Amino acid sequence: MTAEDYNDCVKQYADGLYRFMLKSTRHVEDARDLVQSAFEKLWEHRGDVNALKGKSYLFTIAYHKMIDQNRKSRRMEFREILPESAAESRPAPHLRKVLEEALDRLNERQRSLVLLKDYEGYSYEEIGGITGLNESQVKVTLHRARVQLKQYLVSVENVL
Repeated sequence: MTAEDYNDCVKQYADGLYRFMLKSTRHVEDARDLVQSAFEKLWEHRGDVNALKGKSYLFTIAYHKMIDQNRKSRRMEFREILPESAAESRPAPHLRKVLEEALDRLNERQRSLVLLKDYEGYSYEEIGGITGLNESQVKVTLHRARVQLKQYLVSVENVL
């Protein structure tokens, strides 16, 4: 990959990669850091990366860095549990918030697969390349995630 190919990758894939990281992490600064580190790694290894594989390489690196970051933050994270009365008194969420809550209920792998397939439009084969899963594992995990999403979203108490 030449410097010109690298610049083309930045122009073509920065927005999509940022969108994927933002949806996955739900934190603007974390998403920016992950995108920056993915492009930094691409620059460091530009001699080894085929220009045609730049998009796949970027998403793979960012995905794995996000997994590492989530594992580190889970070790240090302390969560407050809200009393049930506080949860009942909140106003009805908007559709976007309901979808985000539904996605939050999925495990890390399922959420990433749903985002890659349904938000970013990757094929099963491309998702397998990014996540290190085979195509069958991607399909099964994605199906289970969608079933879980459907069960959550069709429940009236979750939507109202």
